[in-house]
Amino acid sequence: MSCCAAGVEGALDIDRPGQGLPPSEELWLASHALGDGLRQTELSAPGVHCGACITTIEGALRKRPDVERARVNLSSRRVSVVWKEEVAGRRSDPREIARAIRDCGYEAHLFAAGVEEGDVLLKQLIRAVAVAGFAATNIMLLSVSVWSGADAATRDLFHWISAMIAAPAMIYSGRFFYQSAWNALRHGHTNMDVPIALAVTLSYGMSLHETIGHGEHAWFDASVTLLFFLLIGRTLDHMMRGRARSAISGLARLSPRGATVVNPDGSRDYRPVDEIKPGERLLVAAGERIPVDGRVLSGASDLDRSVVNGESAPVAVSTGDTVQAGTLNLTGPLTLEATAAARDSFLAEIMGLMEAAEGGRARYRRIADRAARYYSPAVHLLALLSFIGWMLIEGDVRHAMLIAVAVLIITCPCALGLAVPVVQVVAAGRLFQGGVMVKDGSAMERLSEIDTVLLDKTGTLTMGEPRLVNAGEVDPGALATAAAIALHSRHPIATALHEATAAVQPLVGEIREIPGAGIEAGTSDGVYRLGSRAFACGDAGAANGQSEAILSLDGRELACFRFEDRLRPAARESADALFRLGLTNGILSGDREPVVAALARRLGIAKWRAELSPRGKVEACAAAAEGGHRVLMVGDGINDAPALRAAHVSMAPATAADVGRQAADFVFMHQGLDAVPFAIETSRRAGRLIRQNFALAIGYNVIAVPVAIFGYATPLVAAVAMSTSSLIVVFNALRLKGLGTATAPAAPHGAGLRPVRSVP
Repeated sequence: MSCCAAGVEGALDIDRPGQGLPPSEELWLASHALGDGLRQTELSAPGVHCGACITTIEGALRKRPDVERARVNLSSRRVSVVWKEEVAGRRSDPREIARAIRDCGYEAHLFAAGVEEGDVLLKQLIRAVAVAGFAATNIMLLSVSVWSGADAATRDLFHWISAMIAAPAMIYSGRFFYQSAWNALRHGHTNMDVPIALAVTLSYGMSLHETIGHGEHAWFDASVTLLFFLLIGRTLDHMMRGRARSAISGLARLSPRGATVVNPDGSRDYRPVDEIKPGERLLVAAGERIPVDGRVLSGASDLDRSVVNGESAPVAVSTGDTVQAGTLNLTGPLTLEATAAARDSFLAEIMGLMEAAEGGRARYRRIADRAARYYSPAVHLLALLSFIGWMLIEGDVRHAMLIAVAVLIITCPCALGLAVPVVQVVAAGRLFQGGVMVKDGSAMERLSEIDTVLLDKTGTLTMGEPRLVNAGEVDPGALATAAAIALHSRHPIATALHEATAAVQPLVGEIREIPGAGIEAGTSDGVYRLGSRAFACGDAGAANGQSEAILSLDGRELACFRFEDRLRPAARESADALFRLGLTNGILSGDREPVVAALARRLGIAKWRAELSPRGKVEACAAAAEGGHRVLMVGDGINDAPALRAAHVSMAPATAADVGRQAADFVFMHQGLDAVPFAIETSRRAGRLIRQNFALAIGYNVIAVPVAIFGYATPLVAAVAMSTSSLIVVFNALRLKGLGTATAPAAPHGAGLRPVRSVP
């Protein structure tokens, strides 16, 4: 299976009714009504591989009178089609949309978000690379003996052995290019695999002809080596694009599979989350995730809303409050009324934002793919003109064919294909040594282009672990009492309290935790309360830049414990390093304004925004992009995932939530934030090497192509030249390993970014 390759299990049978419902009704039920007589259907086309595939499918769909618009997402292989319910007074048949995709050479089936199929293609590509490499190595060993002056009989024997090694290797490893090329030609268009398949086949055919005729030269090594290099590039490309799906799949797994529904007659049943309808009553026990968006009918609890705001501090909810799907119920049972179906829930919205951002990023790749489409016909035309020209000059079919094959081989885009991946691999190795994992090779190129860095607060600039900062200012007895009370709670602030005390004596009394307020302990001395000021003393107090917990006895304040989230190591130094690199820093946080403002002052960052939802962070990234800025988003929470996707490039710490790590392009393993400027420096150097590699590859073609056209290169010389150009590109990329740390030019704080929000 490869570019334009058909053959996927579970494809829609669009020619005959399926089991139960005909495909037309199945597609109608699976589509979404948009109003004004329009519906949207999401299909999956697993055979989509490159920009030519996208253009082919989109072009075929847009020609249909019932299709309003169509868009193909390259990384997810998702085809989004908006179509008219009626055309010229007749009801539209959505089977025709699937049939149009099939007529282009691609299978189609209904798209299911978060459903992962085994990546069989990647395993096949890796096996193909291994087979081609093994065959090329052995044929090269035989060729060395031939080049060393073997006699005619030995030479013929080695040529036949080489032919027998090359044939199965070409069939097995080259099937990706052959299937792709044939499928493209069969449907009346071309792609990059057509000249590759032609060059490999003609090279083998000419080599076999020479072997049969006891010729002096054969080029089996050229054919297999060519496949080996090209398969390496194809495998790297497939691996990097496949990574894009893991974040959305992980987010889909965050939603529970079902929930307990309370029926009108009082009975209960467990129902899949997709079957829950708005208005139904649900029971959510402590420790369970909220299945759909809803409103609390009864009960009180603390919710872990890190999926919404990224903050580790739980939020209290009670009767009448709204809750979002994916949030975790911590301390008490809740009875909810569902206010939205699963596909319209908060989690679904985040997934939609990630899909939209992913589709936007695919346009950058599409530009390069469209430019590459002109390469294939140009190579064919050049080889054909070379053949015709030499036929007119000499009239020798064999010599003219050899020159045409040499032109096809020498113009193979191997060096161009390796120009980016090989630098990505070397740079990824250097980053790995520095504790930074690269998840998307193209992200290094994007990271080298950024001019703005936007950072999340909790878990990114800070460790997300509150610590007591005024232990020496409070009475030791009050601290011991508070720690004894805090032992009965799993709240992060309670944990910080008892961890700050060396030895905690048990407290005798009746202790209960009040969700969203604090802990109450009835003792012989009176009633102790530990929690918010309003809970402990009945006074809300003034907001400040630190979290606090009040210990009171019978309503009288005994102590005020202040907490501060610990800064991530090297946070201040990293912020300064980013300024020296000429970058603008900003903070995007879901936390309270006073807390964010205090942190911004500590780090010397003048631009910040607080109390942002996931959509707010996405909009902030989009606003910066509209202002002409390229943004690096650094975040760790589930709520940061859409912004990580929407930004030009993104990073997350290893301590981030699974979805945050999967959505990010880079993950840094060490606790220090200095990984961010290190990754930027490395990516900038990698960008310079990529541009150098492109110059080398283009320069090679400028010199080598005329040499082949004028008949000074045999297919073997062409293959050696092509391989040499690839090696030059590889050696140039290896220079990245020897580069030391460079000093970046200094830049003023806040240069190049319009104000987001100034610190008061």
